[in-house]
Amino acid sequence: MRRFLMALMLCSLAMAAQAEPHYPWPRSAEVSVRTVESAFPPPAGFVRTPAPANSFASWLRGLPLKPDGSPVLLHNGQLKYRQDVHAAVIDIDIGARDLQQCADAVMRLRAEWLRAAGRAQEIAFNDTGGGKPMSYARYAAGERPRPEGRGLVWSKSAAADQSYPGFRKYMDTVFNWAGTHSLERELISVPISDIAAGDVFIKGGFPGHAVLVVDVALNASGERCFLLAQSFMPAQSIHILKVADGTASPWYAPGDPKAPFATPEWVFPPSSLKRWK
Repeated sequence: MRRFLMALMLCSLAMAAQAEPHYPWPRSAEVSVRTVESAFPPPAGFVRTPAPANSFASWLRGLPLKPDGSPVLLHNGQLKYRQDVHAAVIDIDIGARDLQQCADAVMRLRAEWLRAAGRAQEIAFNDTGGGKPMSYARYAAGERPRPEGRGLVWSKSAAADQSYPGFRKYMDTVFNWAGTHSLERELISVPISDIAAGDVFIKGGFPGHAVLVVDVALNASGERCFLLAQSFMPAQSIHILKVADGTASPWYAPGDPKAPFATPEWVFPPSSLKRWK
């Protein structure tokens, strides 16, 4: 019976997600005129890599942006102390608490896409203590986690809720119990020469950091360039990063795969590029 009910819940989640827009969170403008794709044409000689409809890459390119010149805000509404590292601000909520930091922003965008693509049953992120998956399907069915020992124990303690506000509460739960330490262990290493949209530069730790590859372009020689997005500490607007060396274009080049990879606020060690399994 429990398996039947869970299967029914997963089917309902898929149907509910497909009935919503691909970017269902509250935004500063109901219809955004700027997206990642429209705001950042590739450098001369480069073209965007193919992105099938409904793919993570296609969804990331369509992310709505706030108007040009918008500042990066903290979760409390204050300005981030540095306003010189972003090329644009993604039009997505931060939340009122200091939760949606670096790895959290990566997980948020991944989960938003899975839900929009009708794949909500795949949404799950491991907790830091026990390394066990925190499943959205369980949360939507009314189960909630509580700490026990080094991990979490789930039990039915709420009404089933498939709504978008319920999904956001789930994400806040994930932000509380997961981070760079756990996320790094969920991903697999890929060479930077093979970089693709949706990949993650990540260094697990306390603190660690993570940035998301939101777009990739290719030239006739097979060279790649890419755009990066991040949140940081404290929780703040998710934003498109400028290149660390001050170059006017936000398009990064892979550089030497054996060398550290620098962003404006973090330097990742070599071999820090990861991919979802």
